[in-house]
Amino acid sequence: MKHKIGETAGKIWMLLEAKGELNIAQVPKLLREKSMVVYQAVGWLAREDKIELRKDATKIWISLAESEKRKKSG
Repeated sequence: MKHKIGETAGKIWMLLEAKGELNIAQVPKLLREKSMVVYQAVGWLAREDKIELRKDATKIWISLAESEKRKKSG
């Protein structure tokens, strides 16, 4: 299971690199992955400071952390 979560974290990172900020609810559909695995992978990425989370009135948004964006361009 840990391998699957790590693999999904990598897919999320690449998705955010390609698309920018996303509503977290869209990610399981975009990756064709179970929500539980996606949310665990998001937690992994957040713990490692790879992503940023933003909440508005009704949704949670995720995007690459600024440090990750610099890696992409550098």
